[in-house]
Amino acid sequence: MNAREKCLNILMDINLRGAYSNYAITKHLSSSIDPKDENLIREIVYGVIENRLYLDYIISKLSSVKIKKIQPAILDILRMGVYQIAFMEKIPDRAAVNEAVNLSKKYGHKRVTGFVNGILRNFSRNKEKLMVVDKTDPKEFLSIKYSYPLWLVKRWIDEFGYEFTEKLCIENNLRPKLNLRTNRIKINREELSARLTTYGYTVYNTKYAEDGIVVENPIRITDLEEFKQGLFTIQDESSMLVGQITNPKRGSLVLDMCSAPGGKATHMAEIMENDGRIISRDIYEHKLKLLEENSNRLGIDIIETEIFDATELDKSMIGKVDYCIIDAPCSGLGIIRRRPDIKWNRNEEDIKKLTSMQKVILDNAKHYVKTGGIIIYSTCTIGRDENLNIISDFLKENKEFSLLGFEGAIDSLENFDTAKEGYLQLFPHIHGTDGFFIARIIKKDS
Repeated sequence: MNAREKCLNILMDINLRGAYSNYAITKHLSSSIDPKDENLIREIVYGVIENRLYLDYIISKLSSVKIKKIQPAILDILRMGVYQIAFMEKIPDRAAVNEAVNLSKKYGHKRVTGFVNGILRNFSRNKEKLMVVDKTDPKEFLSIKYSYPLWLVKRWIDEFGYEFTEKLCIENNLRPKLNLRTNRIKINREELSARLTTYGYTVYNTKYAEDGIVVENPIRITDLEEFKQGLFTIQDESSMLVGQITNPKRGSLVLDMCSAPGGKATHMAEIMENDGRIISRDIYEHKLKLLEENSNRLGIDIIETEIFDATELDKSMIGKVDYCIIDAPCSGLGIIRRRPDIKWNRNEEDIKKLTSMQKVILDNAKHYVKTGGIIIYSTCTIGRDENLNIISDFLKENKEFSLLGFEGAIDSLENFDTAKEGYLQLFPHIHGTDGFFIARIIKKDS
């Protein structure tokens, strides 16, 4: 099976079977695959998912058959071909066409080969004209040009404005850099960076996170002995800031209510120098097992995993916790650049359901913390409904709680005026991180 057939199988897993893009790619890529093929596969798969609506718009100009009536496998073959011709300058158009035709012979009936060949050759000849989005409505133009559902574009424009939304869409369609978190229990950031450099990796420090390293060329980085020895883990800079802002003291009791896969819990443990107690809860046993495996690799033994639903109140924990961490279930619209399939799998009704759940979880958390205890509320999304509105409503209803500023937790406060108030909202096109929200809330004396 060649690289493009692997691409097709990954895309069918995502589009027909609902697989997450990152898991589907991992499933189909073996350790023996050539790095060049791996890069090609990732480029085509993510490119097709990111630009799906735009690619379908182009195909619809060329096809006499409506998009919805084209066989799914053939449609994905066409999307792959159009993407390569439109965006991948190093691949000759004829190669993209020939590979698509060969795939259509295997995955379609005889007559479909001519259909695929005709559409892609026609596009290759008239590329500049066909790539123009002929839409006068500005919201519809953004939706098609950058491939976002129209409801989402409208929502972002209403909240952030047109120019902001366009910049956000553009940034989300770019490839994010891989971020590593140094395991400060075992090594410091400078020494780890030096080691990675000896392998030929290009690395530099993250802007905001004290333990973070950016890797420009991260091929096979988890094959390194340094990874196996637990000297680092993979985590986006925005997520690292949760632990950094919490800054839990040694010997503390931390309750991580929605913990799996555990990046924040293990970071807390490292900051606590593996001294104290962290209770990590989730509703999925297999995800908690991954957390346990990662903890063992990192040399952490203060994390206890428990299957527990955060929307239920645990009376045995009332008034006992120093730090309560809520990495709330959310729409995930801040990590579209890493998981572009998210934008096709969400709708406005999902957000309504999630906000109801978020309120219940935060309301439970208020019972767990001691006086002087801290609640950290975070999400990997960017809209006010799931973030600031949740916090504002909570504080109005619970006068014994207030936001606690954390200016000293981050050296560079560029574009972070609200850190003084006690919350951050990060955006990919402004901060170079995933879209993320973090609020720090303290329980005052009654």
